[in-house]
Amino acid sequence: MAEAKLPIFVVDEDLCYGCGACIALCPTNALELVDRLAIVEQQNCTLCEHCIPSCPVFALRIEDVKP
Repeated sequence: MAEAKLPIFVVDEDLCYGCGACIALCPTNALELVDRLAIVEQQNCTLCEHCIPSCPVFALRIEDVKP
């Protein structure tokens, strides 16, 4: 039986430069800027993906990870 994976929201720290475009679009306020880097509060993120198209450098994504 395959091991289940859980989706999480990821900010690529190498790409994000802190423009803040994603923050304005987050309906649950799960994103904030800290030292010019978007940080996600996983417990507030509903994985709605509203913010993903706003990122000019494609630093936002949803990934499956092992629990």
